[in-house]
Amino acid sequence: MRILIINSGSSSIKFQLLDMADESVLASGLVERIGEIEGLLQCTTRPGTAQEHKEKFQRRIADHQDGMRLAVSLLTDTEKGVIKDLADIDAIGHRVVHGGEDVRRPTLITDELVAIIERNSPLAPLHNPANLDGIKVARELFPGIPQVAVFDTAFHQSIPARAFLYALPYEMYEQHRIRKYGFHGTSHKFVAGECARLLGKPLEQCNLITIHLGNGCSMTAIEKGLSIDTTLGMTPLEGLVMGTRSGDVDPAIHSFLARNLGMDIEAIDRMLNKDSGLKGLCGMNDMRDIHAAIAQGNEHARLALEVQTYRNRKYIGAYLAVLGRVDALVFTAGIGENDAIVREKSLTGLEQFGIVLDSQANTRRQKGPVKISSADSTVQIWIIPTNEELAIGRESLEVLNNRRLAPGA
Repeated sequence: MRILIINSGSSSIKFQLLDMADESVLASGLVERIGEIEGLLQCTTRPGTAQEHKEKFQRRIADHQDGMRLAVSLLTDTEKGVIKDLADIDAIGHRVVHGGEDVRRPTLITDELVAIIERNSPLAPLHNPANLDGIKVARELFPGIPQVAVFDTAFHQSIPARAFLYALPYEMYEQHRIRKYGFHGTSHKFVAGECARLLGKPLEQCNLITIHLGNGCSMTAIEKGLSIDTTLGMTPLEGLVMGTRSGDVDPAIHSFLARNLGMDIEAIDRMLNKDSGLKGLCGMNDMRDIHAAIAQGNEHARLALEVQTYRNRKYIGAYLAVLGRVDALVFTAGIGENDAIVREKSLTGLEQFGIVLDSQANTRRQKGPVKISSADSTVQIWIIPTNEELAIGRESLEVLNNRRLAPGA
């Protein structure tokens, strides 16, 4: 089965065509700067093979439909494409950020589901409308092809009320759905499943702490295969220190800034999301630049690294307390997979809890999953590359198989 994965942003579309028979990537690409004067489309077909072909061109891309048509034209190109026509695509899987409390699992897209995504747009005003654009365009371009929505929030719907409720007047939750939802769920679920496989245990028997560190960062406590707490909250701002996002701050800072600096709520929100985190502390949000600056004696860069890794360590400790028994810690995403210094500093001092890093394994460059805990560590430590597109493909395939097995399907 060939599944086209679509991750639609406000001005971009990321796409990947997978052959689920062997989970190989037939093509992948990115449409950027949609609606701007000059857009950009990049596409690679048959990556990693002798027939690999890269295409890149710039032109105005009026809207998401225009962008999707361009992507499809490359996939079906008679010389360089990987499929003959649209009928060769068996299904489409969409990344959708927010399903609120309405959606607990990947779901076949219907008019009813589209309405649910729209209803939850106030909870993710920058993401859900863009995700809907991708869905609406795909339904127009691929009529009759089944389409599945895979939600970032779905994996975290198992979090109990004691962990997802904020200590606000209860009607704020009842009437306005203010609660922790969590994000990066597709990534956390994927690496948890991979870790269980590497441990040789069913996921339902595993207690894990998964640590997604990229420009956006989050950590999840997984008990018997289920998310029971996560650092991102009602929005992707709570928790760990991120590239440009603050993570945890005293909420009274908002009123302090309004009273003393005359900042309105939009300016405060923009500062916390766009100009805080690592960028706010040292002016840089790329960890490679921060390491280079530290090597040059930049004190602000050194402090930014300390603040981020201290927050990581603090949440690992909190989730050790929540879970009691932990089989493994998993680092994933751009920083988590590639930055040995961040991993080491995030784990320093946790040896008394049975978390002991193998320094040589931690610094050794290696593709694929790698165990970096020492032989005497009672908690295993893993680096496991995330693959959200493959995760969406697997989830979509499961939805379609279950539908076909259902009575009357």
